[in-house]
Formats: sequence, structure tokens, C-alpha cells
Amino acid sequence: MKFPIILIFAIGSISGFGRQIERIWTDDQGRNTKAALLRVEMDNAILQMPDGREIPFPIAKLCKNDQLWIKHYSPEPDSPEMRKTPEPTPNFDDPWPDRIRFDEDPLIRVIKEDKDAGEFVYESANYRFNCGVMLAPSLVKGFSVLFETTHEFVRTLPIALDGGIKKDGKYEIFLFAEEKDYHAAGGPPGSAGVYIGGKNTVLVPLSSVGVKKAGSKYYIDRNKSSKTLPHELVHQLTPHPYYAEGSMGWFTEGIAEYVAVTPYRNTGTFSMKNNTKPIIEYVTSHGKDNMGGRGLGEKIQVGPLKGFMLQSYSDFTANGGLNYGVGLLITHYFFHMDREQDGSRIKKFLRALRDGTRGEAALNVLLDGQTWVDLEAEIARAYATKGVRLTFTN
Repeated sequence: MKFPIILIFAIGSISGFGRQIERIWTDDQGRNTKAALLRVEMDNAILQMPDGREIPFPIAKLCKNDQLWIKHYSPEPDSPEMRKTPEPTPNFDDPWPDRIRFDEDPLIRVIKEDKDAGEFVYESANYRFNCGVMLAPSLVKGFSVLFETTHEFVRTLPIALDGGIKKDGKYEIFLFAEEKDYHAAGGPPGSAGVYIGGKNTVLVPLSSVGVKKAGSKYYIDRNKSSKTLPHELVHQLTPHPYYAEGSMGWFTEGIAEYVAVTPYRNTGTFSMKNNTKPIIEYVTSHGKDNMGGRGLGEKIQVGPLKGFMLQSYSDFTANGGLNYGVGLLITHYFFHMDREQDGSRIKKFLRALRDGTRGEAALNVLLDGQTWVDLEAEIARAYATKGVRLTFTN
């Protein structure tokens, strides 16, 4: 039995068991509503309409955050928690994935194709992408699968990347056929794409995501990298506390690079297992078949690690080639090479950021009793075993 309208219309607050449990729910198509949860029966969440009707909704049709909320939120009937709405539980305790494969229906919809106005709008399950030119169905499908696989990847990483704000139920992306239009919309000159935090939108010129024009049609250029879109989508989904001093720069760009560089297949698969080699190749060289890379070589010299992590974002981007590459290496180190190789130390750091700790105080959590010199030495030794000489100098 299906309930196609339940998450389209707003539901008023109700009382269940003498108390209110009200929150914003999102279905697997990205549609939102405020609803009251009465109880859980079998595989259904029992919600109630304003007129008092009880509507069961399949839990499997809710977004992952709401499924986790139901899984973890089971208070005693008389506890204070029954009188408030908790935030979704961060997924820090989930296992690190080896592979993400998106094999679901991306729910592609053509919203608008107006040649005269130059407005073309397409939607997938979680995204709305706007373009000034018509995209072939194969391109729309390719983009949709990439967007949805990236979304699945980011949400699955056990570091609580649970940010992002949707507009009318979707994350917004603007694709530009002309560089001049990209710049006019706010895209910085020389950039391959940009995330506009104030509007929570991503702007990307088609030329930077493997699309080229032939006659009046646009098609995929297989010799061009598509790393730009995943990179910017990570920014769109990164929670606000992670953009604080001490994390802004090395981690916010490091995690975006981590997702973008992890091998992706157009069938909708990211492969994280054994991604160390492609990450190192991306940082040290110009990439396979010149498809992008930082080109830093196998001997990389950086200033003191503490200063690197605390530098302003403007300073970080001013030397982006070096800093983005090193940020990726350090992020990857804390994910997969640090101590027990389970990311436990960086999770403590991210928890501290979510609790309001900032700057050097947050980095002290990351140090976890070590000195900066000791941490620099550990990172350097780890990459030396992979053929990279990373040195931190005063």
C-alpha cells in the first residue's frame, strides 16, 4: 500500500500518548513535512493527519537520517525526551564503507524545457539542476546518477556529514554552457566550480565537468575529469560546525577532495577500498591521462602543521595547489592511516566542533595528548611508506 501524498502536505501537530513528538520528516524523494510520530508498527511509522486520521508510512521510504532517528530514538514513555524532538543521531559509530553503489531509481524528472527562455530544469531524487541549454536524456541520467551516488557516499561516511539545506525539497545546482554566464552568476574567474554557502547552491560550468558541444548538442567528453561536481556537492552537504576555525581549509577542502578523487564509475559506484594509491597519484602527479591532479611531486614541503591547520581560508586558497593537496593527504591520514586506522581521533575532533569547540582548542582534541612535532613525524612516516616524502618545516 502506498501513501503518495503523505509527505507533500503539511501535517499539524497532534498529541500521542499524552505528549507531542513533532519534527520535520523527509521522504526518499526529498519532500519535507512537519508531522507527529505516534508510534512504530512493524515496518511503518504511524503519522497523524490534522483531521486525526492515522497514516502509516513505510520507514524504508524515508530518508536515511529519518530512518536512523526512528532506529535510535525509543525513549521510555514518561522520560523528558518524549517531550522534545531530537536531532538525527550522528553516524560516527557506523563502519567505514569499502564501496558505495547506487542502484536505485534516481527518480529523474524533466521540470522545464523552454528553448525560447533558455531555461531547462531537471530533477533527481535529491537534486534540482538548472541549465541554460537542453541536455540530452543520457546526460541528464549521467548527472542524476552522479549526484545521487555522491549524496549516498557523503551521507554514508561515518563522520556525520549531515548538513545541507534543501530548497523546495531539493539541493540546487546550476550548470552553465558559457563561462561568461558562470562568472555573471558568481563563479570566480579561473575556477572549475563553486559552492555559494549563503544560498546553499553549487555553480559549475559544463566545460569543467566533462561536457562539450558538438553542433547544437552537448555530450560527455570522456577525456575530461568529472571531479568538480562531487567536490562541490560535499561542500553543500558539510554541516556548518565543520567550517569553523581549525577545520576550515585543510579539512573542509580535504574531505571534498577525498570524495572527488575516490574512484568513481559511471554505473554509480565509488570504490573506497584501496583508494590510497589514486589519492597519492592525484596529489603528486597531474593525474592519469592529464585528467587532473595537484602535481606536487613525491617530495612535498609544508610549514608547521599547526600553522597549516590554523591559517585563514584566504591564505589557504591563495596557495591552493599545495594546500588542497596537503589537506587531502592529512584528511586521508586521519581516516585510514592513523593509529588503529578507524578514524577515531578525527571523529573526536569533529564531535568537538559540533559541540562548539573552535580553533586551537579543537585541534588540541585532535592532538589527543601528542605534541605537534610527534604528530608531524607520524604523518611523515606513514606517507614515507607510500613513497611520499612529506616534511613540515619551521
